[in-house]
Amino acid sequence: MAWALWSGGTLARQRGALRLAFRLLGLAAELGKWGGDVVARGYSLAGLAETGRIQGDYATVATLHEQLLAEARARGEARHTVWALEGIAQIHRNTGSLDTALEMFEEAAVLAGDADDRRGRAWALRGIADIVSLRDGATSRALDLLTEAEVTCREMNLSSALAYNHKMRANVLFRAGRYEEAREVYEQALGEFRAMDEPRGEALASLGLVKARARLGRDRDATAADLDELRGRLDRIGLLNAREMVEKAYAELNVEPASAGAGGDRR
Repeated sequence: MAWALWSGGTLARQRGALRLAFRLLGLAAELGKWGGDVVARGYSLAGLAETGRIQGDYATVATLHEQLLAEARARGEARHTVWALEGIAQIHRNTGSLDTALEMFEEAAVLAGDADDRRGRAWALRGIADIVSLRDGATSRALDLLTEAEVTCREMNLSSALAYNHKMRANVLFRAGRYEEAREVYEQALGEFRAMDEPRGEALASLGLVKARARLGRDRDATAADLDELRGRLDRIGLLNAREMVEKAYAELNVEPASAGAGGDRR
């Protein structure tokens, strides 16, 4: 029963049903403990941690990530250590601790390389690229790191990782003011996410695309309507951090929610 619930929770997360995923994985962890299945409980706790991080519920899962990292280090499990490091690094990145995030992504990249964990290294390189672009404006270095990671994604047929790689490439281009290039790559990533029915990635790529089109002169009312639709979509998915990103986009693009003109609010 624990493994069945873990499978259901994992599939729910992949389909974007994050609230359902969190509930199923929580039940799986409880049953794993009750049934004495340490492996099932461990996988379920890791799934809970990842789901909560994706949602942006950092207060709930930050300690769990640290616990899983300590356990992985104690057991000498390199791949689990890399996974936990990358998860904690992403939390630090999203809460503004960029130096700490970079250190952890870099440690994860080295560990993954030593363990021949090519997938883990590709994700770590993506994280490093994000930080050096955001913190340092190092566009060329970031793009080189993403190119290296893309080779691995293609060789291993990691379709989801490849799509997120492309979305990050578009982010880097956008930050550098290369809006037309960013628009093209956001559109590419959006198509890839839609092809695999990945609602979280689709929503995040859509947000980037809205911002790029706005910088290229899209009508402000149309931009506001696009952001309104995205805000509702992200609420349905349960992405707390991404919802905050949409709110920031209104201010960044100097537009008001379309509902505001009719007496609405920005709930």
